[in-house]
Amino acid sequence: VQLQASGGGLVQAGGSLRLSCAASGGTFSRYGTGWFRQVPGKEREFVAAINWRGGSTQLADSVKGRFTIFRDNAKNTVYLQMNSLKPDDTAVYYCAARPTLSSATYTSSEEYTSWGQGTQVTVSS
Repeated sequence: VQLQASGGGLVQAGGSLRLSCAASGGTFSRYGTGWFRQVPGKEREFVAAINWRGGSTQLADSVKGRFTIFRDNAKNTVYLQMNSLKPDDTAVYYCAARPTLSSATYTSSEEYTSWGQGTQVTVSS
């Protein structure tokens, strides 16, 4: 499956953004998906994951209560709603997917087989 991330931009602290990840070329409803982020000089960091049904999600502690991940399989798209953004959220955000018959969520980047190109999120103080 091919992934196309969008929705990044520049926002003030306390603001909101919604990232989208559109999939093509596969049966997206059978893919577990996730969002990761990376800043220069640091490793890619897990942000959020959702299982293929959309009924199970997992969030990094640093974003709990502020970010939500959800998906619309009819539109082959997964979303990351980001509220109460902080300057520390500044990063390139990547969406990822992996085929699965399990209802599990995946938090390690090594577990994903497809990656989007990344979208820049910049939060100003």
